[in-house]
Amino acid sequence: MLYEKMKSLYEHVRLKHYRDLFSRVKERDGSLSATEAYAADVIYLLGSPTVSTFADTLGISQPNATYKINNLVSKGYAVRAASDADRRECRVSVGDRFFSYYNTDYPFIAESVAKLKENYSPAELALLERMLDDMNRFME
Repeated sequence: MLYEKMKSLYEHVRLKHYRDLFSRVKERDGSLSATEAYAADVIYLLGSPTVSTFADTLGISQPNATYKINNLVSKGYAVRAASDADRRECRVSVGDRFFSYYNTDYPFIAESVAKLKENYSPAELALLERMLDDMNRFME
């Protein structure tokens, strides 16, 4: 039963994410394709990954990762910089255009949390928070 509830929650969040993502993908000059939008999202989620980390995370070759990153950089959705630790290593991060294109605020989560606060005690919410911390740690 718990597994089914967690699976349902995960599927709701995924569906919401895909709906939002595809609503932003438009057929116009300089816009992102769905694949590019996913790639930009992965870069955002990883923080400031190296090209190798990006490639490994997606399970793609380094040349393919470089190609995807170059497309994002040329469209202004990503920025490439030499690593501070090793100048030979390249890090990539999302650029300002990404944030104007991709909403990183999640109002549906804020609304859900507000409803939880209306219906549950602080002790119950603290327990939920602890369980979510554990879930995040287990999924890493």
